[in-house]
Amino acid sequence: MKARLGILVAALMHASAVGWAQMATADRMTAPGFWPTKGTPSRKDYVGAAACAACHPSIAATQSDTRMARTLRRAEDAELLRDPQPLKFAAAGHAYEMFRKGPQILLSVTDGARSSSARLEWAFGFGKIGQTYLFEKDGVFHEARVSYYDALKGLDFTPARALAAARDPEEAIARPVPPPEARRCFGCHTTASTTEGVFDVAASTPGVRCEACHGPGRAHVEGMQQGRVGQARASILSPGKLGPADSVDFCGACHATFWDVKLAAEKGIAALRSQPHRLQSSRCWGEGDRRITCVACHDPHRPLARDAPSYDGRCRSCHAGADGKPSREQTRRPCPVARQDCVSCHMPKYEVPEMHFRFTDHLIRVVRPKP
Repeated sequence: MKARLGILVAALMHASAVGWAQMATADRMTAPGFWPTKGTPSRKDYVGAAACAACHPSIAATQSDTRMARTLRRAEDAELLRDPQPLKFAAAGHAYEMFRKGPQILLSVTDGARSSSARLEWAFGFGKIGQTYLFEKDGVFHEARVSYYDALKGLDFTPARALAAARDPEEAIARPVPPPEARRCFGCHTTASTTEGVFDVAASTPGVRCEACHGPGRAHVEGMQQGRVGQARASILSPGKLGPADSVDFCGACHATFWDVKLAAEKGIAALRSQPHRLQSSRCWGEGDRRITCVACHDPHRPLARDAPSYDGRCRSCHAGADGKPSREQTRRPCPVARQDCVSCHMPKYEVPEMHFRFTDHLIRVVRPKP
């Protein structure tokens, strides 16, 4: 408790000195109004993505193809598990096998003398990086100790879940997930898994759909249908209208805000993987710049752009263009090296070995070569 308080005081002093307005997600959750994963609205106020698509067909269509929309699936519906060939993995004295049996996806593990098996129920992650699996046993969610990794086209230990010497196959196959952790996991991978404070995965919508970010839509839909346009617009949240710090914290509700990382005292890879924290730690962030918020570069309604040139225009909105002459709106000096592929140099990628993937570091900076 004393350590956490010390971190909080230090963070407060630093934030006050630079004028930052970002907050920890826990504090955002206590404020009035909608916030991602807050879980206070009533379930009857959620109408589903199809109702949104009636008036916003093009946005709904592209959003349904995003990784956020497909970040959770029933295991039997996961594209990665459609191959009839079993996935196999062996380590630490145990052999694992994941395979399809009819409509079910089963995971089995054996130490040669004993074995354990489980029917996988939920697949977390789109699969471009990897996919982790949960199942429920005796009313408790369990996380499989092996996950699928795209780079391997196969299985390896789930990050931070490997055991050097499991006591038995029961321990080797999965770990129990504490209820608060399960609620957080499903809260960021579903729409409305918690309503009125009650956690109910079965009643939720898998994936991050419209109402996960805009809030429950019943009042909005009914208001528009009845011609009460002003009230209808006021009843739905438009995250794009949030100020810079609020906007990045909004995404940070699931991706970890600057404060979330500081209070958790996370460092190294754990901190690097928090895009909001790294972005808000950038020198050019200052007191908040709308031109470098998450949604300034990533349209949440469209699939993520993977190629570096796609982001050059955003970089040049702050820095001088190809002619090297800054406009009135451009407040940063031009790069002396290049005018393209900016993120390749200024937002390098780093390998996370246990995830078999190179993650983009969202700390915007001039990367100095090591001596």
